[in-house]
Amino acid sequence: MNVDDVVAEKIAAARARIEANRKRRAELAAARKRGLAARHAQKLRNLSVRTTDGSPVTTDDGSTTTEEN
Repeated sequence: MNVDDVVAEKIAAARARIEANRKRRAELAAARKRGLAARHAQKLRNLSVRTTDGSPVTTDDGSTTTEEN
């Protein structure tokens, strides 16, 4: 095994590490994006609509919102 082979192996290993890191970062970013979207959706579900005097708003089906902001 000569020096050129050793250098070629080190370069190949470095490229593999770079690609693995790139893939890991992309997977984490996708998971973070899904989590953030879920968090925002839950926050919207938790919000309730109230009138300016604080009374709950009646919905189309006759029910009222009872949750507080």
